[in-house]
Amino acid sequence: MASGAERRPFKVESLVWYICAMPFKIVAMLALVLAFAEVPVAASAQKSSHAGTRPSAIQDPASATTPSDAAQQGTPGPAPKSDCDGFPCDAQPPHVVVTLPAPVQAPWLWRDRIAWGASLVLALVGYVGIMLALSLLKKIERQTRFAEAAAETASNSAQAALLHAQSIIDSERPWLLITAEPAQNKENSFTVMATNRGRTPAAIVATAEQVRIVVDESHLPSAPAYEKKEPVAPLVPIILLPGESAGIKPFSREDLRAVCQSDEAFKRVEDWEERVFLYGKVIYRDLIAPDDKQIHETNWCCWYIHGRLKSGLVIAGPREYNLHT
Repeated sequence: MASGAERRPFKVESLVWYICAMPFKIVAMLALVLAFAEVPVAASAQKSSHAGTRPSAIQDPASATTPSDAAQQGTPGPAPKSDCDGFPCDAQPPHVVVTLPAPVQAPWLWRDRIAWGASLVLALVGYVGIMLALSLLKKIERQTRFAEAAAETASNSAQAALLHAQSIIDSERPWLLITAEPAQNKENSFTVMATNRGRTPAAIVATAEQVRIVVDESHLPSAPAYEKKEPVAPLVPIILLPGESAGIKPFSREDLRAVCQSDEAFKRVEDWEERVFLYGKVIYRDLIAPDDKQIHETNWCCWYIHGRLKSGLVIAGPREYNLHT
């Protein structure tokens, strides 16, 4: 261990600040740790004092002499040969064993003990801080999940409110519905009528119509096809208030002769071998809606029933021929 002069200088003000900032329980724990830390220091001091009383050298038993050996050495005898470096050749040289003293442990100063205790307290405080941070992160994660669930619920509520508002707006807009009604002043004559069933006025912008003779409605084109690709605007502007109606297509028995270009075709219609379908569309404008939502469209399709004496006109056709926007 390095001496006290080589250690980093210790600031007493920092120690006092740490001790004052620690709670009472942590200070008591530090005092208990320091009290137990004095026991190994005292034991090591006693051990070093006992080690100091040991002899520094132990004499070799072979070199130790007893009184009887001294008496025997005093008696004259044959002189030993001295040709082995000044010693008799049959005598063993003395062995000396040197035992070094035990290293003295440097004392554990009070400021070192306090620094160690402060480091221990800081480690405990850091551990507690980490556990609190983990707990806080878990709480934040739970709060985030709750916030996401609440945001999703709010989004669903807003979507439902938007759909409800849109349904209210749609209920207030004009709706043109198509019906087939007989003419009042002419027998076997009919008129396709457009009636405003909404709550706001509508202006008819353009119309399109087509007459087609086929075997049945399954032989109609999959999508309505018109000879005139562009709808035609009415000669007179038509504005329909809620509940008002307007005729958009008349048809009678006399018109069937013009549609059937030959007597054979007229005969097939008269014998019900083929059917006559009238279809078209009405484009109208909502007068109180914003500019991007003003234009609407209603498609319609009717089947003209030709009898021997009486005729009829009813709504018929596939779904694609009776759409509303």
